[in-house]
Amino acid sequence: MWKDILYLVIGLLVGAAAGFFIARTYMKKYLKKNPPINEQMIRTMMSGMGRTPSQKQVNQMMKQMNKYM
Repeated sequence: MWKDILYLVIGLLVGAAAGFFIARTYMKKYLKKNPPINEQMIRTMMSGMGRTPSQKQVNQMMKQMNKYM
């Protein structure tokens, strides 16, 4: 009886750990494939704030975004 409970608890722990790492790997791959912010979004955001961004400014913003990801 104790053996069955122990197997159940161990199985739950192993399953939770495996699920966490699988989900983490999936999300990393998804975010790399589909970045949340791209150059066009940065241009639109800066234009909305009333300034026309140069390519250099857009590149700097992209570097900053990638640095924090």
